[in-house]
Amino acid sequence: MTTIISIGSINVDLQMRVDSRIGNQHMLTARDFMRLAGGKAANVAFVARRLGHDSRLIGMVGDDDFGDEALHPLRDMGVDVSGVRIAHGEPTAVSMIFVPPEGRKHIVLAHNANNVWPQPDLDAALRALGRAPRDSVVAIDCEIAQPACEALVEEAVRRNLRVVLDPTPPERAGTERMREQWPKLLAATPNPEEAQQLTGIDVHDEDSALAAARMLHEHGIGIACVKLGDGGCVVAHADGAFTISTQAIDAVDTTGAADAFCGALTVALAEHQPVGQAARFATAAANLTVKTFGSQPAYPARDDVERHARTLDCGACA
Repeated sequence: MTTIISIGSINVDLQMRVDSRIGNQHMLTARDFMRLAGGKAANVAFVARRLGHDSRLIGMVGDDDFGDEALHPLRDMGVDVSGVRIAHGEPTAVSMIFVPPEGRKHIVLAHNANNVWPQPDLDAALRALGRAPRDSVVAIDCEIAQPACEALVEEAVRRNLRVVLDPTPPERAGTERMREQWPKLLAATPNPEEAQQLTGIDVHDEDSALAAARMLHEHGIGIACVKLGDGGCVVAHADGAFTISTQAIDAVDTTGAADAFCGALTVALAEHQPVGQAARFATAAANLTVKTFGSQPAYPARDDVERHARTLDCGACA
């Protein structure tokens, strides 16, 4: 069983349904309020453990009550949170999530402790990577202090650990220092907006997403997966390019779906699944996640992911 090390943001999500799309209204009516653990790295760690792997989380929480609240479901799931440090005098990150009727969420994120990485805490995180089993796979997002993100990616690469990058936000994933590491990354999982910012290509449909994936691969990223708005993805890698297509999805809530994709892809690649099979597995996990309100409570069991993955089409691209 390969160890998955998830590095990045840890939040408390304050989530609710709203009865209309977010616009210029002075006030919206909301319902179904939920207070949940979240954050990209926390979600990926949760997914990896749910899918059957040893899972470790590295990140920062504040010294408030939200810090323990963000970690409690992870501990219950069996995630190793010993690599999470406390930013003293800082609040834990908070996401305000509004889910309109069509399910496509809107997020307001206060980074708080995610952006606070004193040198002793960064040094502890680097040491934790140094102790990782040699076959570990590292999943990292960029929703943490940029110098910390860059240093942790460099250390993982230096140790020859396989790295899957969620380039959110893209301005942090596209710095000169980060781009130097692109040729050493196992995979990256941008959405259309992130792919557009990283490549300069106007990503508005499957063909333009494919062009962006190919450009990211040409710039060194081993497996470039651009997630599509309809729930599918396009992938460019050493042996070519392909599309994973899905049936129409009636989304209840898209919160956490991107993290389900990243977590499941990381698991599949850790298991040395072929690229096409790994992309189907990741897409299936994301597709199933959007059918339930919330993020971590929505993450599917492995049997369900494998069953849904077998229904997805994988088509070669010209």
